[in-house]
Amino acid sequence: MKYRLNPADRSHLPALAALERTCFSPPWSTEMLADELYNPNASLIVAEGEDGTLLGYGLVRAVLDEGTLEKIAVAPAFRRQGVARELLSAFLRFGRAHLAFLTLEVRAGNDAAIALYEKLGFQVVGRRKGYYTAPPEDAVLMTVTFQREDFA
Repeated sequence: MKYRLNPADRSHLPALAALERTCFSPPWSTEMLADELYNPNASLIVAEGEDGTLLGYGLVRAVLDEGTLEKIAVAPAFRRQGVARELLSAFLRFGRAHLAFLTLEVRAGNDAAIALYEKLGFQVVGRRKGYYTAPPEDAVLMTVTFQREDFA
């Protein structure tokens, strides 16, 4: 399957909101997603099929040299085809160039995501009991640290 990664723009908002409702409980609203388009500390990228279909998206926020993966979602029909790995790889390239670390929270029961994060260098650094509410579940905290010579 061929696809490309692009910065998100306003034209993506309806598809982003639809995918958000499919993948997350509770989902972010269209307005919340729109706010991230104009957040100077955020990078929102989309994976689009050759026909423009939204396959997935990711959102990272960075403050100084600290990054947080806020969202990564792939439409159910396109999972296990490398889309999430490509989105994450783009953020990891950014992180190696600009960040000291990138951190994330993931549902404790999301074994596929945890395995992918571990393959890409993230390590479990903690747990938040009862973090998710719909349905109730713990969050696993994971971080990848970047080794850069200019961090001393």
